[in-house]
Amino acid sequence: MKILFVRFSSIGDVVLTTPVVRCLKQQLENPEIHFITKKAFQPVLDHNPYIDRLITIEKSVDEVIEQLKSEKYDVVIDLHNNIRTLRLKRALKVKSFAFPKENVNKFLLTTFKINRLPKVHVVDRYFEAVKHLGVKNDGKPCDFFLADADIVSLESIALASKKFVAVAMGAQFATKQMPVSLMAKILEGVQMPVVLLGGPMDSERAAELIQNLPNQRVLDLCGKLTLRQSAFMTKHCAKLLTGDTGLMHIASCFETPIVSVWGNTVPDFGMYTYAPQNKSLYTIHEVEGLSCRPCSKIGYKECPKKHFKCMHLQDAEKIKLELEK
Repeated sequence: MKILFVRFSSIGDVVLTTPVVRCLKQQLENPEIHFITKKAFQPVLDHNPYIDRLITIEKSVDEVIEQLKSEKYDVVIDLHNNIRTLRLKRALKVKSFAFPKENVNKFLLTTFKINRLPKVHVVDRYFEAVKHLGVKNDGKPCDFFLADADIVSLESIALASKKFVAVAMGAQFATKQMPVSLMAKILEGVQMPVVLLGGPMDSERAAELIQNLPNQRVLDLCGKLTLRQSAFMTKHCAKLLTGDTGLMHIASCFETPIVSVWGNTVPDFGMYTYAPQNKSLYTIHEVEGLSCRPCSKIGYKECPKKHFKCMHLQDAEKIKLELEK
């Protein structure tokens, strides 16, 4: 069976599809799996042994439509499920399966604060798309396969495996990011070295955080590592302090203990840390009872209400205790 697997969205979303890919490969008889995603997310899937071919686009599926038609797929597994993928499926004219996105219920929750979302992780919703093929969830974590080129020499930066705390500085949207003031309160007095992970755009906030922690060893690696090298660091840290980020989902692949701090988004969307075999590996911290939260299923450049209470009212001491456990 020749399968086209579709997911175009964020780093975290792509990571969360990997259990489905693995189970397809292991439970079907000789499947050939092609995965199409945006080029920006290719590093998440590089070296994945369950994917026979990785196809990437810059912006539009039109870039590869003719190429995909020539592949003669038997089935399309659509884990993106929007107008873009509808056009793709219509062009290929083969059997397809999608998953329940719960967009109406997400709208009710973000707009009217009516929560009718099922208490189901999005990974389990993804498996709805393959149940007709007889594929079942194996209950194992997500996959991220590191290669030799992704190894960071910890000795060269005076670190030891499982002897430092990593912090995910950035997020796709500002309202998912922990304010520097909150991170400083959480990290103040932490005995282990602190390693800051993120892109070049996070360097300014990283520098500000370091200024707020003058008596601690804080190593700023923002913009100095590839995404895959940052993944290596999440594998080897003792704990990861993070917002609702792609690095949170990457770290879960390695069963790294995770302390997650949630702003404008909520775990009820089903995108919390996926650790089916050991839920004690992660803790969730959020400000409950805010009439404005969640304000979006993804995020904004700034708080729509201008107060950002979903982060500024976090219990820093409680989060710190979890980090130091």
